[in-house]
Amino acid sequence: MAEVFKLGDLVWAKMKGFSPWPGRVSNPSKDLKKPANAKKSAVQCIFFFGTNNYAWIEESNIKPYHEYKDTLIKSNKSGAFKDAVEAIEDFIAKGEVFEDGLDPDSLFDRLKEDSIIVEKKTPKIKLRKETPKTRRSDSSGGEGRRSAKKQRRESSTSNSNRDTLESVSPSLNHSSSPRKSASTLLDRPANIARPVTPPLDVETLSQTLKEKNILPSTLKFGFLGLGIMGSGIVKNLINSGHSVIVWNRTQEKCTDFVKAGAEQGLTPSDVVLAADITFSCVADPQAAKDMVFGNCGVLMEISPDKGYVEMTGIDAETSQDIAEAINAKGGRYLEAQVQGSKTQAQEGTLVILAAGDRSLFDECQSCFEAMGKNSFYLGEVGNASKMNLVLQLMAGVTLAGLAESMALADRAGLQQKDVLEVLELTSLACPAVLDKGKAIIEGGFPTQLPLQHMQKDLRLSLGMSDQLEQPLPLAAAANEVYKHAKRLGYGEHDASAVYIRARF
Repeated sequence: MAEVFKLGDLVWAKMKGFSPWPGRVSNPSKDLKKPANAKKSAVQCIFFFGTNNYAWIEESNIKPYHEYKDTLIKSNKSGAFKDAVEAIEDFIAKGEVFEDGLDPDSLFDRLKEDSIIVEKKTPKIKLRKETPKTRRSDSSGGEGRRSAKKQRRESSTSNSNRDTLESVSPSLNHSSSPRKSASTLLDRPANIARPVTPPLDVETLSQTLKEKNILPSTLKFGFLGLGIMGSGIVKNLINSGHSVIVWNRTQEKCTDFVKAGAEQGLTPSDVVLAADITFSCVADPQAAKDMVFGNCGVLMEISPDKGYVEMTGIDAETSQDIAEAINAKGGRYLEAQVQGSKTQAQEGTLVILAAGDRSLFDECQSCFEAMGKNSFYLGEVGNASKMNLVLQLMAGVTLAGLAESMALADRAGLQQKDVLEVLELTSLACPAVLDKGKAIIEGGFPTQLPLQHMQKDLRLSLGMSDQLEQPLPLAAAANEVYKHAKRLGYGEHDASAVYIRARF
């Protein structure tokens, strides 16, 4: 007998191309339309824990959460899956009420507003100044006869009051002596607001792009994702004369690119339909899969005359899964991982690591010239992802080491600018280390490469090491440091914000 699900039920739901995932039967978000060919009783809208995505799932692919919990938890060991299970278990333990109809961004904004209201209602602690009592003196010198125990107690009270006073005005300036920060149990600073990202000047050509003198391809190119890397890449595609159609989850981000000459697609499938070759550059492996297998996704319009290029930082297994799906419909697939940051993306000086269909690599050459200073073809699908993770592991461990070194210098009473000045004269000097060192000293951590992306790459590197049984003790330790910094609220700051965890 078929299961009957109602609004609010906790379930396991399976999308094509994914393992069963913990979710909840929900009302659809405002932008999620029911598939035109779906029968009313045949599908349910599912909110997926961990990813905070919604999707229409056929009831045959939905199972009750508690009944299948023990079996399905054992079947998936990925970090994202464990986070999703933890999220649904927290939901159950706290007896939370999820407000259906709110998309994840609106829900987050509401939670943020609630936290601000709570903070305003919290009474401030006022320090009461103690008036010392007049002591009775005696001929034996009563003041001098106070017990050592009492002196220690008064000294401890004095230190406590001084710490409380210092906590009223937390500081992150790097002085020679350690200072108390926010009035919390863990002696850590108040969260530093992420610096406002200046708007990207889409229509102005960079000097680097002018010097390249690129002959643009006559093909039409789609681009999915206008995030911190994607926006810089698309800017250079447009300004080098390529015909581009763009899509982004937040449609407002497309406006400036449309003004500069791009077209806009309403869905990823619309972009694929209109373009000869479509690039994708989104947040992580899960988002990359959603782009391909999700509602109105890439796979709906892939055909033998279409090419798909995955630029998202992903693992080899995810890339191979996407390649199989694209190839099964006759399309061509290329993974093109990028080495570089926001600045290199905007200047067109990235390094592109590609693998997969060689003919597609050749057809994308004019695009790769606009994006970067060099491109490499590494053979079969998966090789580029592996190469990228190897390089990201080096970068992540190096940055964690830099953060700890700068924290040690500060604690030892050394001036951090002096450390960087000396470092610049040694064989350790390189642009990446010097740039991150300056970001640590300035303390604002403007985002070049988000900390959460660096931690994601370290996690994927560790996953690859598990499969190959290659020990990575330094990477494992660095990953924990980044995870903690992310937990403290620095995931969207630059990766150099790992310094906060190293110092505090």
